[in-house]
Amino acid sequence: MMKNKRVVAVIPARAGSKSVIDKNIKLLAGKPLIAWPIDIAKKSRYIDRVIVSTDGEKIAATAKAYGAEVYIRPDHLAQDNSLVIDCLRELIARLKSEGEQATMLVLLEPTSPLRSLEDVDRIIEKLLSHDSAATFCEAELNPHRAWKIEGGSVEPFIEGAIPWLPRQKLPKAYQLNGAVYGFHMDKLPLEGTSILFGEIAAVTMPQERSIDIDNITHFAIAEEIIKGISND
Repeated sequence: MMKNKRVVAVIPARAGSKSVIDKNIKLLAGKPLIAWPIDIAKKSRYIDRVIVSTDGEKIAATAKAYGAEVYIRPDHLAQDNSLVIDCLRELIARLKSEGEQATMLVLLEPTSPLRSLEDVDRIIEKLLSHDSAATFCEAELNPHRAWKIEGGSVEPFIEGAIPWLPRQKLPKAYQLNGAVYGFHMDKLPLEGTSILFGEIAAVTMPQERSIDIDNITHFAIAEEIIKGISND
């Protein structure tokens, strides 16, 4: 709990990955990918329930083996074009119908296995003073160095930007890294696509822990990072 407020962690894990077959249960450093967010959530002193939302039997079995609850999502929320926020709305409604009194929800994507316990707990702590929160890392490309090409003409993407400035003179830019999201369940908008709303808080993470696994190469990179962390 956080200040007598119950917190639920939700791990969305749809079956049917096209880039890597059975991606969510593929081993990473000897542990299924889905187990990484489960283990972190179970270590948090704030999180009261850990729920995996899935449509896959193998994912469900693996999640249960690592101590998570499993909620099977409806087929219409398990399509290639399904939005996570719609899955969350449906799950929140189910939890409320069952009498769950939690007021905060933390979203942990399986594809961001290098989040730390501190990252998760800091997001929850931010919800004491904000409506929603998320983890960010420094942007891979500063938007002041981006260009647009229209009708054969080239110009800076941001009007008035000077792409030639040294990095130290450019304004700091950040991007969502997908590791941790948090929000107050009763404030989640009934419509729209964003799970960030109202007063939004940020927790920054280093780029080396901000990997978002989407293919075999990302698995290999994550393995090497984990080896480096283990040897420190």
